[in-house]
Amino acid sequence: MRTSIVAFVLTLALVALPSAAGAQQPAADAVRINEHAIGGTVTGAQGPEAGVWVIAETTGLPTKLAKIVVTDERGRYVIPDLPAATYDVWVRGYGLVDSSKVQSAPGKILDLKATAAPDAKAAAQYYPALYWYAMLAVPPAGDFPSKGMPEAMKSQGQWLDIVKTDGCFTCHQLGNAATRAIEPQLGEFANSAEAWEARIQSGQAATNMVNNIGRLDTQRALKLFADWTDRIAAGAVPSAAPQRPQGVERNLVVTLWDWSDAKAYLHDSISTDRRDPTVNANGLLYGATEESTQDLPVLDPVKNVATTIHIPVRDPNTPSAANLQVLHASPYWGEDKIWDSQASVHNPMLDKEGRVWFTARIRGEDNPAFCKKGSDHPSAKAFPVEKSTRQLAMYDPKTRKFTLIDTCFSTHHLQFAFDADNTLWTSAGGPQNAVVGWLDTKKFLETGDAAASQG
Repeated sequence: MRTSIVAFVLTLALVALPSAAGAQQPAADAVRINEHAIGGTVTGAQGPEAGVWVIAETTGLPTKLAKIVVTDERGRYVIPDLPAATYDVWVRGYGLVDSSKVQSAPGKILDLKATAAPDAKAAAQYYPALYWYAMLAVPPAGDFPSKGMPEAMKSQGQWLDIVKTDGCFTCHQLGNAATRAIEPQLGEFANSAEAWEARIQSGQAATNMVNNIGRLDTQRALKLFADWTDRIAAGAVPSAAPQRPQGVERNLVVTLWDWSDAKAYLHDSISTDRRDPTVNANGLLYGATEESTQDLPVLDPVKNVATTIHIPVRDPNTPSAANLQVLHASPYWGEDKIWDSQASVHNPMLDKEGRVWFTARIRGEDNPAFCKKGSDHPSAKAFPVEKSTRQLAMYDPKTRKFTLIDTCFSTHHLQFAFDADNTLWTSAGGPQNAVVGWLDTKKFLETGDAAASQG
């Protein structure tokens, strides 16, 4: 699918930009556009600016829309397939600061002036978050294992796994502007280590963050994070600068919509059946908002309209994110509990008919009798399961109705098999729930019998 996208954009670029050959061309560097595109050339003090982004953004549609393209070796760009609206257009790139925004509309040629960064600190504000996060000091390999670290922490690699992959970074873009500085509204503290201790206790995700820092040598880790933000506050910048996009990277077209709200987060989304990406062409996109809200975002990418669908739960006493403890006030939301989802929708998939299947919490943790010891269910005989923390739900866009599906196994991610039964396989998420579950969706859709259709 990635190849198809790149091929499409390459074709678009070749159509949109004229050939340099032939006497009939108006100019070798001319940019040709249609009535749905904005195009032109970006220049700086030294001439054409290659490999910089040109951004067009509008709030003149039902939902905020932005498109981003990259200039070629001559500084030329074409932003294609723009809905009719007035756009703010500007230039961003490594070695630059954002240029002034210029208003334009589809069908117009717009030449832009890039603005060079006055110094390394200004330039670094546009670097990817990882360039900043790489400045975090890491305990040397010789310090593992050592006193003060959890017994399970045997190597530097394990430490890095938690701070990079399987812990903090799971939910946060560490190194972005929000994480590489301590916000004054967080409070007053004797030192930055205390500020970091408060930071990871902020908001409704506090328990998860506290648990993850506890997998490290907590006090040392807090000091290392404090040292990181202190050095940045004192003016330190990444030692390496990123390279501007090269080659096929310059053929990328990125389209962005705002299709949720500031209090929700989009954990995942789906637009098609991953086994057959022709399913649901130009159709609605569906989001998963996990703990934040039960109003799942839906985007129409053709009409640029964002709506929501409310996913129900079977039991009104289903656990809710609203019950998550706030240990320290958030610098953004204070003591407010902004998350309130009972369904905890984690991951969606589309089937070949365009139905949307979600891993979703529909009830409390206690499993029905057919899952437990003493049941005659084949899976229960082999491996009885007392509790599950998340189950399944299916949304049919044709009827606009949800079907809630009880499962013995906890669900986290889900994936359709390439078989005649369209078996839906799920992983549980975490070693404490290490059960692999599946649902024969063909059988379930025919019978409605969740117990007989699962294992």
